[in-house]
Amino acid sequence: MKFDIVEISEEELKNFTAVQMQLLRTAQKSKNELVHKMEKELELFKKLVYTDDMKESSLLAQKQAELQAELDYQVEILVEQYEYGMQLSEPFIPENPDAGKVGYMVDYSLPYTDRYNIVKEYYLSITDPTERMNLYAADEVAKDYLSSYYRTLYNVLNSYSV
Repeated sequence: MKFDIVEISEEELKNFTAVQMQLLRTAQKSKNELVHKMEKELELFKKLVYTDDMKESSLLAQKQAELQAELDYQVEILVEQYEYGMQLSEPFIPENPDAGKVGYMVDYSLPYTDRYNIVKEYYLSITDPTERMNLYAADEVAKDYLSSYYRTLYNVLNSYSV
């Protein structure tokens, strides 16, 4: 997918988290749909103008300008929503300098069920059961991040190891 809703370099794109990438893809998809809708509406209007033998009229140019102004307005809203979402997707790490050293997203604004699923998916991606359990048992960030869910996830991960 080509991204032109906001100016972004390939290097920045490579550093996006899954959440940030989804925000960008959603915003771009919405913009593409708006452009497609505008083009269809303009094509229909063009056919009507030509059918009425008014191709020398300025109506087509006026309609195109009107549709372009509406498109610009709608894209501006999409960009604002995207930028706001990107600000929210930045992990909030209170008083835990080790949080950036783990392999999963640490975002304390998420509910515990989402945190649990993120950490679970990360640890289940480790194929060696012994390594998985050793890493999880040593993960101090997960203890703080998951709170009472830490023990539950330990038991779940351990059941995959048997």
